[in-house]
Amino acid sequence: MTEEPFDIVVFGATSFVGKILCDYMMKHYGLDGSVRWAVAGRSPTKLEALRESLGKGADGLELIVADAADEVALNTMVARAKVMISTVGPYALYGEPLVKVCAETGTDYVDLTGETQWIRRMVRRYEDMARQSGARIVHCCGFDSIPSDLGVHFLEREALAKFGAPVTRVKMGVKAIKGGMSGGTVASLMNVLKEVAKEPELKKELADPYSICPREHGFRAKQRNITGAKFDKDFGRWLAPFIMAAINTRVVHRTNALKNKAYGPQFRYDEAMFMKSRMQATMAALGMGVFMVLASLAPTRYLLERFVVPKPGEGPSPEAQRTGFYDLRFHGKADAGDVLRAKVKGDRDPGYGSTAKMLAQAGICMAQDVAKEDLAGNFWTPATAMGDKLIGRLEKHAGLTFALDE
Repeated sequence: MTEEPFDIVVFGATSFVGKILCDYMMKHYGLDGSVRWAVAGRSPTKLEALRESLGKGADGLELIVADAADEVALNTMVARAKVMISTVGPYALYGEPLVKVCAETGTDYVDLTGETQWIRRMVRRYEDMARQSGARIVHCCGFDSIPSDLGVHFLEREALAKFGAPVTRVKMGVKAIKGGMSGGTVASLMNVLKEVAKEPELKKELADPYSICPREHGFRAKQRNITGAKFDKDFGRWLAPFIMAAINTRVVHRTNALKNKAYGPQFRYDEAMFMKSRMQATMAALGMGVFMVLASLAPTRYLLERFVVPKPGEGPSPEAQRTGFYDLRFHGKADAGDVLRAKVKGDRDPGYGSTAKMLAQAGICMAQDVAKEDLAGNFWTPATAMGDKLIGRLEKHAGLTFALDE
């Protein structure tokens, strides 16, 4: 048994994104570098296969066997970690026991969930426990929602330096993106739709832009939600819906709430995809709408899962991960009329190649850069937990850039 805890333990290491993350860790840190890490999962056979796939240098990588539903095993596991990185989704099905154990024991935790209904439940159930134990829980540490959350954080930081005031109206447009979807992401989306079918009142919660803000947030500003083709004068572009907006916008609003409304009590934020023409925007919106309708109905959802969408464990090829990228543009306007623009770029496919690096760096950042005495236990966002420290890590180690867009 190791005397000192590992900096990070990757739980769900044999999942699609878990394997990519472990490969990244092995190549950049090895086992004798600046980060002490181990891997965990429920299958000893799959863990051993993962270690073998990482090469001879991984012979000493420690394997921890734990099932997501076994709280005794989870307690033993988290006792050996400063920070738990979880890739075990859909989180609404498998994620709660680990969050509970971390909140009870004061162990820090990061994940890549985009399931807002689950995040809301975790905050409501375990926030007081995390505050008492000192556990810092940070959801959404992948493409959803680090580029959006830290992109707005960066823009607001620069606005304060330049104008002495925040930009209270921010829009994000996806200028370019290339990447694939994995079965894990699809499974999470399908599970949300299944929950809505069982609990119709959940639909109202999912439509609330402030759904994961603290209860006492007090926000009332009406938020724009791009659901069809729309021309935006500030960007000078046609816009279409962006599928990740549903989670990203809510994380950004939680950040504003946790920062004591630093972006303004009437702060407004939305996201969309840039399109070349009205026709292209209309077709993109129509395609997304049709898919969501089909996925919402049990018979057609079954057919999509059986014959169309990737299954859990499947995802983009290594070549697709390597050649993927994204380019996000932010437009901010202050109450006085001052305008500031920023851009965030990533060098791998957003959902997997880049997400694995972001998630790894978030875990390392929490373990090595954010002292317990500097950040209390709570359910934080990437921007409120790590902010500029994580931006520095992402630019140095994860292929992201944050810059003003003059």
